Amino acid sequence: MIPSATYRIQFRNGMTFDRVAALVPYLKDLGISHLYASPVFTATAGSTHGYDVTNPNEIDPAIGGRDGFDRMAAALKQAGMGLILDIVPNHMSTSLENAWWRDVIEYGQQSRYFRYFDIDGSRPLTLPFLGDTFEAELEKGAIDIVRDTVTGKPSLVYYDTAYPLNPGTYSEEKSIAELHEAQSWRLMSWREAPKQLSWRRFFEIIGLVGVRVEDDAVFDDTHRLILELVHAGVVDGLRIDHVDGLADPLGYLQRLREKTGPDCYITVEKILAKGEQLPADWPVSGTTGYEFIASLAEVLVDDDNLSRLETIHDETLGITVDRHAELRDAKGLMTDRNFEGEFTTLLNLAEDLARRNEVALPREEIRHALRELLIAFPVYRTYGTREGLTPSDVALLNRVVASVETSEAALSLIVHILTGDLPEDCRESAALFRTRFQQLTGPLMAKSVEDTLFFRHNLELALNEVGADPTPRAFSLSRFHQDMRIRLARQPDALLGTSTHDTKRGEDARARLYTLTEAPERWGDNLARWRQMNQTQVRFLNDGTAPNAADTWMIYQALAGVWPATLSPDDADGLKSLEERFLGFLEKALREAKQRTDWIDSNESYESVVLSYARHLLSPDNALFLQDFSEAMQPFIRAGLMNSLSQTVIKLTAPGVPDIYQGSEALNFSLVDPDNRREPDFNALVHNLSAADATVFDNPACWRDGRVKQFVTATLLRLRPHYDALFRYGDWLPLKVSGEREENLIVYARVKDEEALIVAVPRLVFDVTDNHQLWVNTTVAIPEELAGKRYRDLFSGESRILQETLDLTSEKGCVLVLLTCE
Repeated sequence: MIPSATYRIQFRNGMTFDRVAALVPYLKDLGISHLYASPVFTATAGSTHGYDVTNPNEIDPAIGGRDGFDRMAAALKQAGMGLILDIVPNHMSTSLENAWWRDVIEYGQQSRYFRYFDIDGSRPLTLPFLGDTFEAELEKGAIDIVRDTVTGKPSLVYYDTAYPLNPGTYSEEKSIAELHEAQSWRLMSWREAPKQLSWRRFFEIIGLVGVRVEDDAVFDDTHRLILELVHAGVVDGLRIDHVDGLADPLGYLQRLREKTGPDCYITVEKILAKGEQLPADWPVSGTTGYEFIASLAEVLVDDDNLSRLETIHDETLGITVDRHAELRDAKGLMTDRNFEGEFTTLLNLAEDLARRNEVALPREEIRHALRELLIAFPVYRTYGTREGLTPSDVALLNRVVASVETSEAALSLIVHILTGDLPEDCRESAALFRTRFQQLTGPLMAKSVEDTLFFRHNLELALNEVGADPTPRAFSLSRFHQDMRIRLARQPDALLGTSTHDTKRGEDARARLYTLTEAPERWGDNLARWRQMNQTQVRFLNDGTAPNAADTWMIYQALAGVWPATLSPDDADGLKSLEERFLGFLEKALREAKQRTDWIDSNESYESVVLSYARHLLSPDNALFLQDFSEAMQPFIRAGLMNSLSQTVIKLTAPGVPDIYQGSEALNFSLVDPDNRREPDFNALVHNLSAADATVFDNPACWRDGRVKQFVTATLLRLRPHYDALFRYGDWLPLKVSGEREENLIVYARVKDEEALIVAVPRLVFDVTDNHQLWVNTTVAIPEELAGKRYRDLFSGESRILQETLDLTSEKGCVLVLLTCE
């Protein structure tokens, strides 16, 4: 069953099954067909997200256990709603609470679970969980031998963690160092992980170890409870986390589809580059919708003014930023440092295959070619199998190779390995290289773009989003319409996401920040004034100004995005709450940029000054600035709320399944995680929905507290189940706009047989201060097949017969959604 709308709930941090069960009436009233749950299987104690699973075959007692889960499922079933689970096939936690992982540590390759994890068995299992080297920690007295009080078995204990010793290795005559040397594993500093890790991580996280679900037995054992819940009719759909991490995504998805049956709704978390499509042979309904966010930017960014914003940005920084060069630098850093071990594994395999095929190439030549190929790779990954690459992947590889300047002989070797064009006795090693290469390009892209470049290059923060294009490009309304038609053809049942637990900013913060491209001069003047007002807080350190110009630009723009629409500049409690959130974001942003400070080696002097600067900005004592900031932000706030409404209406009427991230039916001005995982005020949401009607449009307070957005969301969601074919399969038809505001409208129709929906929403309305002037002297051409029919205005309730021209001048609303009357 395809959902008509999903609602994402983040469990943990106080959110339990019983609390969600109590919210079911609200979700039903909102128009939600399926609850979309974050991971619910047992995870590391205290987990805030659930992706660090320790037992995939148990519902986590921390959020209510199986009994609580069953109560929630029963409440959903009684309300006629379905349930979608977020599952994590790629990795598990390396906590010793994970019995399978603990068993591997204790029994090494004799453990029945050794092959469950993606481990290089040719060397000891590395455990990079020490704060310093083993020798240094031993000298400090941080490591000891203690017998387990229950089993009586000796363990090597580091603070609160007891590592089980291999059977038969303990002897009182051995020193701790000798005992450590006798194990099948080695404790080491976390700093050594990028170089020496003997197992596959999730991205850079040593707390998560890769799982080999390509092995049938491993698949069966990790999916036992998942499939039981699907077959019992308790779970209706699955969201596959990080599908690109798997050795064979297609093979996994085919097996999952075979096991779940044809009716299970399956989507994959997959980031598509601009113009890239999901492989057509994947047996899924589509992605979780990151690419839809990028499509919305096409219509909400003012392309005519973007270059002017860029000029002001470069003048402020005193340099011209080359984003292509910045991307190359970020990918080079990740390749050389953060993923050094994964890169070295590939290099060793390539060098060995060169030797076995009598290709005489220096190691450095192969290294350079491999590095250049990885840096130039434009998508997250290819989908080759043991036999080689698909024809489309070969075409992609050839395009990339043509753009790389390096040793042709070394590049040719790597291409032969990737395509499988090698003798039979090399096929096994080539297949391993291909798998490891494909499992590296995704994390390399993610960490280079999302978690480095997007914290370095801050021209327009709304564009620094998961799935966005990292290099400059033009934006256009026509390309948006093209994207929607492609979406209708390729993945009409995929999720339409605008906020998730992984987005860099909430959807309404992005909607507001898009407006900077409409008024770059005003933004530049504001910024110059604010910097001057707070200049006394700038410090001069040994490594330069703090905060520097680039970070200052980022700080004010981030503050502009997160500033609550209802916040008064003299609200001390509100400012304090905002400060706590903003400082956490700022520390993360500085470290992710990896320039003046870093997660690996933090620069406390720089961080301290920048955080103090931010505290000063939000201090009640800084009243002059706060008043000025609040007043200057008002036109951006107003235009942002209009953008918010437009993107909401588009999401709820576009091809696909609208996904409402918890609380985003109202306004979401969140920052990057963990801020975006905060629980919304459900009591207020329930109350506001129960009292909502069309009068909210005329109340300015209802715009600022989210009631307008919530009312529009509920109105359209409640409609969708009654017009399933129209929303799922209806053609996407752009309509021609003429007149004074023709550049300020997005107008289209969804058409299926005799049913039609006509949608008109505003764009680029920063300079329009009166909502009643939004569409003055503007008309829409109604195609012949849509004219002469009676339509109902979904928000006013009025009905009308449309002729061949629709005059919008007299329209009083901010958005217009017309549905054919039955």
